[in-house]
Amino acid sequence: MIEMHIYGLALDEDSQVPVLILKDKEEKQVLPIWIGAMEAVAISMVLNDVRLPRPMTHDLLLQAIEALGGEVRNVDVVRLQDNTYFAEIVVLQGEALKRIDSRPSDAIALGLRAQVPIRVSEEVLAHIVEVREKRYQAVLKTEDAQQWNEILEKYTIDDTKYKM
Repeated sequence: MIEMHIYGLALDEDSQVPVLILKDKEEKQVLPIWIGAMEAVAISMVLNDVRLPRPMTHDLLLQAIEALGGEVRNVDVVRLQDNTYFAEIVVLQGEALKRIDSRPSDAIALGLRAQVPIRVSEEVLAHIVEVREKRYQAVLKTEDAQQWNEILEKYTIDDTKYKM
């Protein structure tokens, strides 16, 4: 597993679907994951330190895990199957380590709240390397757009898109 961090959220201009962009610590590997709008909001709230008076779903899940004696240890993006990413929330309960199947966006939204590492399997990252020779349409328009457009041009939407 490779530890990664959230580099940012973007919007795919063609599909109008949010894209979560993960990078490794050395900033050599990039993993774009297409996610749902509600999950993008849940992630953005943590990134922007927005607090609401009542818990949202990911807050509630974290509170439930903790109330039941669990501790979220990390979230892992574990595989890519049929162009869909799969993740697991790793929870320590007593002396037992439990893995809970999850969509990557939900696992990451929870992991951000728990302040735990986000990890991606080497197999998933190896698949991304395989598709680098295919073209990707540049869609970012920020200060870092040129840099990101060069990186993202190495990817193809169909091979790396996260399906809902």
